[in-house]
Amino acid sequence: MDDKSRPDRREKRPPRPLNGARLEEMALAYVARFAVSESKLQSYLARKFRERGWEEEGADVPALIDALVARFVSAGYVDDASYARMKSGSLLRRGYGQRRIGQALGQDGIDETIRAEVTPDQGAARAAALAYARKKRLGPYAREGALADPAIRQKQLGAMLRAGHDMGVARAILDFAEVESAEEWVAQAQDAAAREAGRTVWDW
Repeated sequence: MDDKSRPDRREKRPPRPLNGARLEEMALAYVARFAVSESKLQSYLARKFRERGWEEEGADVPALIDALVARFVSAGYVDDASYARMKSGSLLRRGYGQRRIGQALGQDGIDETIRAEVTPDQGAARAAALAYARKKRLGPYAREGALADPAIRQKQLGAMLRAGHDMGVARAILDFAEVESAEEWVAQAQDAAAREAGRTVWDW
């Protein structure tokens, strides 16, 4: 029989059970490759334990995982506040509003106090809404006359709300007939937020 026609009888070996050293190596590789929250790291390690088991019988693996995650937090390998700022900024740039951002951070196990700290100001919220409208061709980016149709306007409003924008911002975006006016509306809020934070365009 031709070698190529022979069935491959090699069985895939099951992965080696975990121990303390392998668990830490796995955790280090994970945080080196991905930006993760404390909760995401804990969930990842717990899943790997369920998949592979533990080398020694009787070990309190959940407690070992908790201790390892706490050590990574203490060492600065995992920082929920930094993670929240990074993810919030990424979602804002993609055009998502605060509600969607809060939901995403909550799913990642970010504490409510930290979520509140990364709430976008009005300038950032408006900029994100306009970015979403640009991406989806809504409001001033829609074809001329489209929003005169109540059904189309309602559909576009629903899209803005599902993206996490509040009703007032969503309606304001759809009221603009010209992109330039919408951009000025965004800039006004950004300037106001900068003044409130004590950092104007003249600060060095």
